[in-house]
Amino acid sequence: MTTNVAQAQACPECEEPVDLTDSARLNEILECAGCRSELEIVALNPTVLALAPEVEEDWGE
Repeated sequence: MTTNVAQAQACPECEEPVDLTDSARLNEILECAGCRSELEIVALNPTVLALAPEVEEDWGE
């Protein structure tokens, strides 16, 4: 199986290249192979990666 790699963006945490495919979607969560950080695609044109927000409990609030 082949993956169509559209481009690579630098991880905002460690600057390691993160490969993105042509099918990348807005708000998709990826993992950096270098530092294992969870990254979110926050924009597509141009593609911008940001650290994904931590899941927090809302305690019913």
